[in-house]
Amino acid sequence: MQQTEFLHTVMPFRDKLFRLAKRLLVSREEAEDATQEVLMKLWNNKKQMEQYNNVEAFAVTMTKNYCLDRLKSKQAGNLKLVHSNYTDESVSLQSSIEARDSLHWMSKIMNELPEQQRMVLQLRDVEQYEFNEIEEMLGMKATAVRVTLSRARKAVREELTKTHSYGISK
Repeated sequence: MQQTEFLHTVMPFRDKLFRLAKRLLVSREEAEDATQEVLMKLWNNKKQMEQYNNVEAFAVTMTKNYCLDRLKSKQAGNLKLVHSNYTDESVSLQSSIEARDSLHWMSKIMNELPEQQRMVLQLRDVEQYEFNEIEEMLGMKATAVRVTLSRARKAVREELTKTHSYGISK
């Protein structure tokens, strides 16, 4: 694989790799490091990449595994799973506060989900991957992906309903 071919293959989904790393790691710097590390591994193994049918799925799997390894490592004792807060500058102050509050609750609820549910929800609802791509990335069967996603959505919905109907903070 030539340099230009590699760039055309990998660069279109570089931002997805970063967002996944950002979802899994606390700081932007950690996510940037993880993305850079995965891209370097892909570059160093570009000849072997030709054997993969879906390089993007392979790269997402690498990113997920790298981030989970970082979270489990001794030097990453201060890292935790978080959600990025994307903001829109043109939104009114009230809407901005409501959106930030909603993102806070979503982040808190998602952090309480089991790891597999959190990953499937991130890949399907945030990153917009197809079910067959998620199956390949996570090594799960189609029914398992759908059931896991359904359970994750149900858990999030129930927690949001509790929070908004009672107004009780955890």
